[in-house]
Amino acid sequence: MDLSNLKPAEGSVKIRKRVGRGAGSGLGGTSTRGHKGAKSRSGYSKKIGFEGGQMPMQRRLPKYGFNNINRVEYKAINLSTLQALATEKKLDKIGIEELVAAGYVSGKSLVKILAKGELTSKIEVTAHAFSAAAKEAIEKAGGSAVTL
Repeated sequence: MDLSNLKPAEGSVKIRKRVGRGAGSGLGGTSTRGHKGAKSRSGYSKKIGFEGGQMPMQRRLPKYGFNNINRVEYKAINLSTLQALATEKKLDKIGIEELVAAGYVSGKSLVKILAKGELTSKIEVTAHAFSAAAKEAIEKAGGSAVTL
């Protein structure tokens, strides 16, 4: 056996169907598209969600809810996260800059401190908002909560 007599496995290579190349090819005329109608024409594309004329799902289901344009979106940071950051980097002050540097928030986002986890070291925390329980836990540990 050598390279000159290698060939692909039986049935693994199929010949491409060349449509619209004249009557002699057997695929001339309508080029496997059938007769007339939108599907036979170039440029046809079915609308997304089209169900053959049946009322589509997005129109059968009711609309609900609304988007409040005055909503203020905060990035939530837990006390456990602050404690981990303080121990890892040996910090006694944690502000937005430290959280951005650690990759917890982006520079533009508003930060709210939540009370999940516990604080064991005395930390001065600066953020845009605090939950009441988080503020209490920070002050109980001997730290302070500064609202921006």
